[in-house]
Amino acid sequence: MSDVTAESIWSPRNVGVTAGAVALIFLAALQALALTTVMPVVSADLGGDHLYAVAFAGTLATSVIGMVAVGAWCDRSGPKGPLYASVALFTVGLLIAGLAPTMELLVVGRLVQGLGTGGQTVALYVVVARVYPAHLHGRVFAAFSAAWVVPSLIGPFLAGAVTELLHWRWVFLGVAVLTVLAFAAVAVRLHALPLHTDDPVRARIGARLACAVAVAAGALALSLAGGAGAWAPAVVAASALLVVIAVRPLVPRGTLRAARGLPSVVLMRGLIAGALFGAEIYVPYLLIDDYGFSPTWAGLGLTAAALAWAGAADVQGRFGDRIGNARITLVGLGMLSAATIAAALTAWWHLPPAVVIVGWALAGAGMGLMYPRLTVLTLAYSTPQNQGFNSAALSIFDAVGSATSIAVMGLVFTALAGSGLAFPAVFLVALVLALAALVPGLRLGHAHEVGTQAPSALPSRQ
Repeated sequence: MSDVTAESIWSPRNVGVTAGAVALIFLAALQALALTTVMPVVSADLGGDHLYAVAFAGTLATSVIGMVAVGAWCDRSGPKGPLYASVALFTVGLLIAGLAPTMELLVVGRLVQGLGTGGQTVALYVVVARVYPAHLHGRVFAAFSAAWVVPSLIGPFLAGAVTELLHWRWVFLGVAVLTVLAFAAVAVRLHALPLHTDDPVRARIGARLACAVAVAAGALALSLAGGAGAWAPAVVAASALLVVIAVRPLVPRGTLRAARGLPSVVLMRGLIAGALFGAEIYVPYLLIDDYGFSPTWAGLGLTAAALAWAGAADVQGRFGDRIGNARITLVGLGMLSAATIAAALTAWWHLPPAVVIVGWALAGAGMGLMYPRLTVLTLAYSTPQNQGFNSAALSIFDAVGSATSIAVMGLVFTALAGSGLAFPAVFLVALVLALAALVPGLRLGHAHEVGTQAPSALPSRQ
């Protein structure tokens, strides 16, 4: 057996980086998923109902700034410094939120946390590109996504238990302590590795950072547009225009017109993220509101989707090259579209709740095929000089797509509340996004990812 085929992401050479990186992803996922459970308690304790939505949206918005800054930093000098800084910001944000005496200060902590979360994602993508050979990239992202499965299953329950037995503050503080320990495993290994960038691109990043701030402001305004009353449509239009104008310099040329290759990879990622994550928050809402499920049982739909995501991602990691990008697109979007149709029909005709639960598992399976494949393609289309920029672009469009769709769906839901059309309309918006993703999905092309992946034994959500 050759050295190439024998090497593993868990071999002695790679195990330290793999374990530490997976732990970082796991902890970020656990904190993000757990927050949904504890935030009502936090808001009541700190008297911050008026800032409830901002506590979620603010993190997403500032993550865009972190992505851009770290992407440029990685292209200039490699991923070590950016990763260290990102983990530090994430940890500091957790500490601020965990110790916050007021909701306002907790939101500040969440904003700082977002800077670290966005930067950490991009830096880890570049670490993967520099540390592991290309044929292991799919397996690394499979391991990263495995880190999302367990939080999807236990995050809400664990957060509730910690809140009841200890205090909600430990949801933040406990993750902060564990993050420091996990990062130590990565830092020790990366310290000895030459990860600098040869012939770095010395582009000025001031304009890109300004655009990132504008995108963040637009995304945050979109998330708050529901409270603008009669001005909501104008706020949405202005915010969306700001996002579109500001995001263009942050993504590959031709992204917004679905140019073949990397631009279509980035565009498709944003569309499918918007379709799934925008609609997903209404699945448990539907089960609770229309079927009387408890919050714990309402999570069944999301749990089934997480498990299906993991299984499909494992298939992608093992057989992605054989299946091909076009077929992955058609199958994945077919599953996602079928799930949104099932959810819309369930809400419209009041079908048995099992229909939406099983249907949403299809959405998870479709995303499990597509999501990690798009990450692998992004690295395959990149060079050491632009890995940071391209990885940041993928994450930025992911965040922007999610934020925009959540805002639009929220406005639709609010406008139709009480009419019986609110839930079906939200899922139909997701269907439109899924169908729109066919355009870039059939223009992905092929980079040198073909023939470079070894079989994967782990699921993926990255």
